[in-house]
Amino acid sequence: MSKIKVTQVKSGIDRSERQKRTLRALGLRKMHNSVEVEATPQILGMVQAVHHLVKVETIN
Repeated sequence: MSKIKVTQVKSGIDRSERQKRTLRALGLRKMHNSVEVEATPQILGMVQAVHHLVKVETIN
């Protein structure tokens, strides 16, 4: 599996509780924080749910 780097670029404040929990489940705690995760279907679905709050980069 390939890896992706997910960076939070917008705040979770004033978002639905579901989106806040998705950010936390991805491992994002603060603005401009990044995590590297495996690109599994589950993770990609989580990223899609909060795509307007994060930036995604592929890692080779």
